[in-house]
Amino acid sequence: MKIKTRTVGDIKILDCSGRITLGEGTMVVRNTVRELLNSNDKKIILNLAEVNYIDSSGIGELVSTYTTVTSNGGQLKLLGLTRKIQELLAITKLLTVFQVYEEEQPALDSF
Repeated sequence: MKIKTRTVGDIKILDCSGRITLGEGTMVVRNTVRELLNSNDKKIILNLAEVNYIDSSGIGELVSTYTTVTSNGGQLKLLGLTRKIQELLAITKLLTVFQVYEEEQPALDSF
C-alpha cells in the first residue's frame, strides 16, 4: 500500500495504490490522514483508482477515517472507485455514507 499526497488549492488528494488490508494497508491510510488533520488540512479526497483489493478491515478503516475527519470538522470524499470496490460499498450500504466521484474535477468542485 502506497499513498502519494498532492495538493490542489487547499484540498489534499491522496493517491492510493495497492491493497488496503489489515495491518500495513490500514495503518498507512490512518497515519496519513491523521498527519493531514494535525496540519489543519480538512479537505481530503481519497483517490482509490489504483487500489486493487480491499478487505473488511480496509472497509472499516475507510469508515473510521471518515468519522475521524468529519468529527474534526473536515470533509472526506472518495474518487475513482474500481467496480469491485464500488460493489462492495453498495452491498454494505456505505455508498450512502460517502460522497463518491468518478472524476477528479467534480470532486474538487464539491468542496
